Amino acid sequence: MAEPAQPADDPRRWVALVVCCSALFMTLLDVSVTNVALPSIGSATGASPSELQWVVSGYTLAFGLVPVLAGRLGDDHGRRLMFQVGVAGFAVTSVLAGLAPGPAMLIVARVLQGLSGGLINPQVAGLVQQMFRGPERGRAFGFLGTTVGLGTALGPLVGGALIVLGGPELGWRLVFFINVPVGVVVIALARRFLPETPPTGRHRLDVVGSLVLGLATFCVLFGAVQTEAAGPAVLWLGVPALGLLALLFFPAMAGLPLVMALYFQGGLGYSALASALGVTAYAVGNAVAAPLAGRVVDRLGRVLVVGAALTFGAGAVGLALVARSVPTAHATLAMAGPLFVMGLGAGGLITPNQALTLMDVDPVVGSTAGGVLQTAQRIGLAVGQAVIGAVFFASIDGPGPESYARALVAAVLVALCFVTASVAVGVRDLMHGRRARR
Repeated sequence: MAEPAQPADDPRRWVALVVCCSALFMTLLDVSVTNVALPSIGSATGASPSELQWVVSGYTLAFGLVPVLAGRLGDDHGRRLMFQVGVAGFAVTSVLAGLAPGPAMLIVARVLQGLSGGLINPQVAGLVQQMFRGPERGRAFGFLGTTVGLGTALGPLVGGALIVLGGPELGWRLVFFINVPVGVVVIALARRFLPETPPTGRHRLDVVGSLVLGLATFCVLFGAVQTEAAGPAVLWLGVPALGLLALLFFPAMAGLPLVMALYFQGGLGYSALASALGVTAYAVGNAVAAPLAGRVVDRLGRVLVVGAALTFGAGAVGLALVARSVPTAHATLAMAGPLFVMGLGAGGLITPNQALTLMDVDPVVGSTAGGVLQTAQRIGLAVGQAVIGAVFFASIDGPGPESYARALVAAVLVALCFVTASVAVGVRDLMHGRRARR
């Protein structure tokens, strides 16, 4: 039997949505904040390039491994309970990351952080399914998309400000400690405003399937991250994960913001805060497009997804042209336009993709369905960070802005391969849908 939504005139459902988005914002902030902090982490801990990639990719990988299981736990035992467990775990593991004495412990803490974050997000998707119906559900997902944009926008700025405030040794640790007060407030609000979810008690957890998926993803990541250290032969580890090729757009969306932070700080010598300001245009475009996409997704459907992917690709082409032709003194201003266009494409795709995928899902299994989607997205993000990051590092042939500009162009070309494939799949789906309606 389907779960009843909260009454249409109950304003608590919107307050509850804000609480959910606050937790989502915290997990997203931790990705973009860490991107900005990587050079500081490397200087303070002596982490190698592959270790720095694992600081980012380990979090995203772990995040992508658990949402299906976490979604089932939420459907079976209550989404509010699992939401609070995830937020509490995220706060505790943030403390461990902030106290890490070296790169090895930091990577372990980041993996644990990712597992906790992966427990939170399926509950958010399930709660939206439970609380909203029809076109209102699309608007709610648009609100989630706006949260993604704001997390992307504010993360680098927050990270840069904290690094300036705390200095090279303490600043990057503050990046993780900030999650603790946020987590405490979110837990308190969740207890008051999130609706109860009647447990179904099914307990059918696909542990084997999740382990197989996790192993395939690990093979891709390990092959990409360790290529420089172990040689090209290690890329054969990616063969078992060829089935993940359906995850095409999210690698580009995750990989390029990561290498932009490295380009600004390593190539142009920007501070963490200046680097954050350099990518703000991307996040602003994301925040602008996401709510607009949520309003029109019911009318445009998959056409919106394809158009958004093309928009992102056009911005990426512009970014590569600017990197190769504009003097470095004007790089930040010149790149703002392409980055804004890329942000419009990302924001215009995330919300419709999530809304269309989950629009007709029975709320009884809302968290499980959200977990499946989160797993696909997070694996795509992890693959993008690892593959595009590896290409970027491998393409740096010396110090100086010219070397980093060439590496950025190489990273953009890889991202465009992912985008092109995603557009091809999207067009095929559109044509298949039109034939089916005839």
